[in-house]
Amino acid sequence: MKNYARVLVVAACALCWLPAGSATAEETGKSKPLPPIPLSLNEVLAWIDRSHPLLKGAGTEKVSARGKMLKALGAFEPVLVNDTEIERFIDKSNNKTQSVGFNDTLVEARTPWGFRGSAGIRQAIGDAKIPDLAFGSGQQVILGGFLPLLKGLMINPENAELQRSELADPRAEVKISQTRQDLFLAAASQFWDWVSAAKFVDVQRRALGVAEERLRQVEGRAKAGAVAPLDVVEAGQEVQRRREIAISAQRAVEQEQYKMSMFLWENQTPTAPQLERVPDFPPPAAPPTAETVKADKLLAKTDRPEIREVDIEAKVNNIDLELAKNNLLPSLDLEAAPARAPEKFVLGLGYRFGAELRIPILQRRSRGEVMEAQAQADRLVLVQKYREQQVVVDVDNALSAIERAKERVAAATESLRMAKTLEEGERFRFSLGATSVLFVNLRERNSVDSEMQLVRAKADYQKALALYQWATGSWARSQPSAVPVNYRVGASFSK
Repeated sequence: MKNYARVLVVAACALCWLPAGSATAEETGKSKPLPPIPLSLNEVLAWIDRSHPLLKGAGTEKVSARGKMLKALGAFEPVLVNDTEIERFIDKSNNKTQSVGFNDTLVEARTPWGFRGSAGIRQAIGDAKIPDLAFGSGQQVILGGFLPLLKGLMINPENAELQRSELADPRAEVKISQTRQDLFLAAASQFWDWVSAAKFVDVQRRALGVAEERLRQVEGRAKAGAVAPLDVVEAGQEVQRRREIAISAQRAVEQEQYKMSMFLWENQTPTAPQLERVPDFPPPAAPPTAETVKADKLLAKTDRPEIREVDIEAKVNNIDLELAKNNLLPSLDLEAAPARAPEKFVLGLGYRFGAELRIPILQRRSRGEVMEAQAQADRLVLVQKYREQQVVVDVDNALSAIERAKERVAAATESLRMAKTLEEGERFRFSLGATSVLFVNLRERNSVDSEMQLVRAKADYQKALALYQWATGSWARSQPSAVPVNYRVGASFSK
């Protein structure tokens, strides 16, 4: 019975304790903030796609391209014409004064192939004769057309302008791709500079903490008479030296933050990333194989914005060349239209037909235009060859940067390992009194330099990977990436 009562007491105490403990755990879980999400390069590129003003500015080229297309199509839009003409004259047969005229309501239009036509209705005014296509009371169907048989057929200035406007949209896409490529490369370089600067701050702060701890140890040993007072000065001077370096590193990372903010726009305002979001360097990736490099070079020769821009310029120049060659031809034009001259009213409201042949004798202007366009075509061929070789060199240069940076990372890692070994050995000797503070400081400085060299090598490796993506034109081919969402409701990008 006593055991049963003891069990009940223990159970009651447990029940009283559990809710309080559960509430405390729940409150702790609610009050504990979530760790910040490390900022990644993909997130930075996504934000550039979303809100960078330069990329938005390049996007207005699409609107401008549509405007050029509409402007060129304006030359072929139909026009409604209403024309009234009255002629007052004296009829020689009866010496009477007459007023005769017409009112035309017609639609005129032209086609890109050079043909122009019109159709409508003419209402006679006064006593006018209508020999052709008459109907009703003094009304006439009026038809007209203009057809070039040589010069201006299929190729004419208006059609050439229309063809150029059709290339405005691909040119706008090239400009957007070029801007995106350049922004992504600059953002990647700045991103890893920012990460490196933040890592430098961490290295210098840790080195400062070690120096401050040693200063306290040396001061204690100096008071006990184990070391000379001069060692305290040596340790204090090292603390001040490292503090100055740490302050300089802090200024450097703040500068990189401001530079980085120009790639991170939120609500039309640059946003500086927080140091809590600095990521670690990703592990080295496998280098591209020879087959991959060969395929990337072939794609880059067609997809790089520089190559596409030259191709569009060549198409525009071909249009100019065809127009210049067409201008060398003589003009042979056929025309049929309603008679509009006032002196024809006496005879009636009829039609006129004509054929006109014009043969330029010297053709200086046309020959000069052909020579200019042909020279431009030859120049663009050479420029295209140069651009293609430049792409190949850019890819090879990026591959070289990747390989050398990878070797630097390996060498810097081994150098840091050796520097740490020497540092630990020198500290052990100092604890035994076999060396001085100066030599310990030198070993620690060497470790700090080795660690910073490793950070630089890792940053250069990541920059080399970004350079390879730029050189192969992968950013120009890729679609805008999705914008990541923070897991904290209401959290801004920089928090």
